[in-house]
Amino acid sequence: QVQLVESGGGLVQPGGSLRLSCATSGFTFSRSSMNWYRQGPDNEREWVANIDTSGWNTAYADSVKGRFTIFRDNAKNTVYLQMNSLKPEDAGLYYCHLQRDSGYWGQGTQVTVSP
Repeated sequence: QVQLVESGGGLVQPGGSLRLSCATSGFTFSRSSMNWYRQGPDNEREWVANIDTSGWNTAYADSVKGRFTIFRDNAKNTVYLQMNSLKPEDAGLYYCHLQRDSGYWGQGTQVTVSP
């Protein structure tokens, strides 16, 4: 079955960096585009970034453009989110997402941005 396991969250000061990972199994990763979403204190889930199967084409929410980078390693079946210049409003629960069938989600990894 499809499994998505996020890791790499934690506490970071404003201006700091974190790299999130999403290890996947149960499907053909190299043929699947992937997304990162986040859910803040308002419990609204916000799309953050997308990467296509090759890794050459990416897209970002305006709120993170220029600060976050999504990339993938098809040999490791893993998608990453490099987050730089973090702001307090970036805090939340970060999920990776596979858009297939009705969609698949991981359990999320918590990011806290605080002095």
